[in-house]
Amino acid sequence: MNQNKLFNRTRWQLAISYAAVMGLILSLLGFGVYKAIAHAHWVAIDRELESVAGTLHDSLELKLQQPGRLEPIVNELLPNLRLMGVKGIKEQLPSRHILSAINQGYYYIRLFDYSGKLIATAGAYPAELPPEFNSQYWQTITDTKGNVYHQISVALHTQTQQDWGYFQVGRSLQDFNDYLSTVKWLLKLGLPTALILIGFSSWLLAGLAMKPIYSSYRQIQQFTADAAHELRTPLAASQATVESALLTPQLDEKEAREILRTIDRQNRRLTQLVADLLLLARMDNQAIRDRPQLCCLNDLVSDLVEELAAMAIASKVALTSEVRVQQQLNVVGNSDQLYRLVANLIVNAIQYTPAGGKVTVILDCSHQEAIVQVQDTGIGIVAADLERIFDRFYRVNSDRSRNTGGSGLGLAIAQTIARAHRGSLSARSELGQGATFLLRLPL
Repeated sequence: MNQNKLFNRTRWQLAISYAAVMGLILSLLGFGVYKAIAHAHWVAIDRELESVAGTLHDSLELKLQQPGRLEPIVNELLPNLRLMGVKGIKEQLPSRHILSAINQGYYYIRLFDYSGKLIATAGAYPAELPPEFNSQYWQTITDTKGNVYHQISVALHTQTQQDWGYFQVGRSLQDFNDYLSTVKWLLKLGLPTALILIGFSSWLLAGLAMKPIYSSYRQIQQFTADAAHELRTPLAASQATVESALLTPQLDEKEAREILRTIDRQNRRLTQLVADLLLLARMDNQAIRDRPQLCCLNDLVSDLVEELAAMAIASKVALTSEVRVQQQLNVVGNSDQLYRLVANLIVNAIQYTPAGGKVTVILDCSHQEAIVQVQDTGIGIVAADLERIFDRFYRVNSDRSRNTGGSGLGLAIAQTIARAHRGSLSARSELGQGATFLLRLPL
């Protein structure tokens, strides 16, 4: 198939098209996976911040007594508390780490009074973060070094429900961005790798998918060439005979009759060839239209053996039949086509059996199937030819087939008729040991 430019080009086009479509699908899928991962982590960060802020909010409001003033006990809740010049805390008490999340290295806390002035910070507070206050609930800000932070702002009240100010809980998004960068690189490296694998697999699969198409294409090519050759032979013979007659100044009656016999013989051969081709085409495209009827294989076999006895005697071949069943074997189908099927097998066996040989037609049944075997003691068929004997126009021995007038369609027609009757036709043979054709038909 690789030697055929049309199929080779089609194979590459299929592989490239499939890889392109799969690449687009994988790109969209990868983008969706990336967005889903980013959204899931973002939601997790929001929930974590809300949890930390909610816990601190409830704990702080129980300790605050005056607006804008931090009580010393606040040190017990917030690690690394740093005051921004606000009086009211006389000593820094040893901080006890109440919330483990604050100590993970990327959380910070900012406390503002009600006017928005920064009072204190805690946790891993970055010095580059701008001190401006923003009362929005969720904020994503960037420091002077380009680091990104995500924070939440919550209003604080005193024990007496007075407005104390605000506090913010935030965290660095460095780990989040690093994780997303890793995911991006994995997707960027994975997509081309997947496309290479898909492209290679597509090329292999396209070849496998096109094998039966290529095989059919080759069969059509071979069939067309063989049909043209078979049609050309009788036409050329007729044309040569006519031209020879036209070049003869005077033709007597004997010569004229001989010329007409030659033309008639070639026309008969041509007519039979066209009829066989039409039969094969008709049976390939549609089922048997004739009304199905019961056909008795016992009668069919005995009639054919009787009718072809003269041909066997002329070829000095012994033609016998062997019926191994007592009952009548009836099958449903077209009697004329079944007659032609078995006749083709018997005639083929007689023609390929040397003088003194024997052809036996056996009728048997097994597992609700009628079995017709045609055995001969002829020249046999080599294994390489055994696989192709049912191909149209194929001849095991071209010279001998032409001498017998065969066109190479007999076994092809027999195979087609067998399949049309839901049966099967097979052959087994060894070179020099004869051949056996086995026909199975459902009873």
